[in-house]
Amino acid sequence: MKYDFITILGPTASGKTPLAACLAKEINAEIISGDSRQIYRGMDIGTGKDLKDYVVDGFHVPYHLIDIADPGYKYNVFEFQRDFLSAYEDIKSRGNDVILCGGTGMYIESVLKGYRLIPVPENKELRESLADKSLDELTDILSKYKKLHNSTDVDTVKRAIRAIEIEEYYLKNNVEARSFPILNSLIIGVDIDRELRREKISNRLRQRLDEGMVDEVKKLLDSGIPSEDLIYYGLEYKYLTLYVTGAMKYEDMCSQLEIAIHQFAKRQMTWFRGMERRGFNINWIKAEWSMEQKIDTIRHLMDV
Repeated sequence: MKYDFITILGPTASGKTPLAACLAKEINAEIISGDSRQIYRGMDIGTGKDLKDYVVDGFHVPYHLIDIADPGYKYNVFEFQRDFLSAYEDIKSRGNDVILCGGTGMYIESVLKGYRLIPVPENKELRESLADKSLDELTDILSKYKKLHNSTDVDTVKRAIRAIEIEEYYLKNNVEARSFPILNSLIIGVDIDRELRREKISNRLRQRLDEGMVDEVKKLLDSGIPSEDLIYYGLEYKYLTLYVTGAMKYEDMCSQLEIAIHQFAKRQMTWFRGMERRGFNINWIKAEWSMEQKIDTIRHLMDV
């Protein structure tokens, strides 16, 4: 293969993981997950881990960067780059190809563009000075460091403070100090019709609730994970934690969570379209196509 690896990206519910698994079986590849929440052990239903997707016709496709951290831990882009590179080199050393598959745009772009990042330690003094600030005030402070392309960094006070902490560190340190190899990737995007995406998201939410997503959150809380740490992860864990702790009624939780997931999928597509404006060539294929048509299209692109 003339590419160093293949990237398969797309919004939630687009079917990118089953596609990556089928392709991996075809070309003898292993999958590196590019999902910021599937790294956590015990956070299975809410993150849509669906490990059964990695079994294709009885063959277990090897996967990496899933279940590598304890819930409550604050994993970051720097760590993803490091862990991606470690998994990538391990897979290549065994003569296999690599497929990066996920929907976390920042993680994926950090690898494709070779961002030079450095680990950012806690700044207790800065945190204390920001502790009494409101989310609006923190957002305003963060906007003075950088242009805010999306609301991901500022959807909670904790996230906003961490984002400011990172920007303050970058301001005073040489972020060029850490290198990351420039890798050539064939990028495949799974494009799903907006209405079909909405239907799949709604159906999948109901299915996950039936499968015990509420009990999963209760178990995580019972294990000693603070509620604010689960809320930090957003979406399912934010709204279900609010419900389990009595801060929200069940019906309100369901309706607001469904809206939040739809908004999240829209933000994912906004990020991917932004990647195209930033120079990435994303080859879009339709989610509605048969698996055979998808695989044939990708194999053709691999040979072009």
